Amino acid sequence: MANVVQDHINNPASESAENVVAPLTFIVPQAEKPALYSAAYTGGAPDFQFAVEDHDVLVADMRPHAGSFTLDREGFALRTVPTDIADLYDDDAVETGYFAEIRSLLKEEFGASQVAIFDATRRSDGGKGASNKDGNRGPASRIHVDYTAKSGPQRARDVLGADAFERLLSSGARILQVNVWRPIRGPVQRSPLALADATSVKAADMIATDQVFPDRVGEIYHLSHDRDQRWYYVPEMTRDEVLLIKGWDSLEDGRAQFTPHSAFPLPTQTADSPARESIEVRTFVVIE
Repeated sequence: MANVVQDHINNPASESAENVVAPLTFIVPQAEKPALYSAAYTGGAPDFQFAVEDHDVLVADMRPHAGSFTLDREGFALRTVPTDIADLYDDDAVETGYFAEIRSLLKEEFGASQVAIFDATRRSDGGKGASNKDGNRGPASRIHVDYTAKSGPQRARDVLGADAFERLLSSGARILQVNVWRPIRGPVQRSPLALADATSVKAADMIATDQVFPDRVGEIYHLSHDRDQRWYYVPEMTRDEVLLIKGWDSLEDGRAQFTPHSAFPLPTQTADSPARESIEVRTFVVIE
């Protein structure tokens, strides 16, 4: 508990009644490169070739600061953006109406010329998880970043096309990977997202990890613990709110490029608390 008290002193967050101390799951640094063999690769449970450890940290209420947080500094932002889609479990409605809403949101947010959507994932911490075309998914409970300095541009090439990607960069365009995370039902009372302020994360804390699939090897970052890291979440997040989370940025000029994040247990949650249900849409945003 002494370390948590010190973390609280180091953290400039306001004294909100919604600030919590909770366990977050970090990777343990090791000599060899960590690897995660997917269920699709193993044919059973995923195989994790690394150890993790929990640390109790202060996770501060984001709401008092929400108006000042930006993707270029902290790496994330909270927006109030209601959706007209009644059923976010309806694949057709998501791929037509909801994707159109996301494109409109991000074009307005960034002045983007193009928004390429390449994935949508539902998650739930109730029962067997939330249904998706490729199976059920629960919350991701290890702190991670979806892409790395290596895999971010590679995924952009895959999504945008290699020729288009090179043309955009050579013409001075900027490409961002942005996740749009929304509760399917709210308010969220269990397993919310914790997000690290990118200005508090050292590059050495981000551990590149292979993700092994039957047909390819991807790469993500896991995060090792450091007492200077600052963490935030959105208490009682509603269906009308979204988190914008940066996963990669083609600009390397000191602004945030990566945002570590993870689900975490609230001290107040119980087995009777409503299951957390969410949908995240992965995009590449092109600014020309």
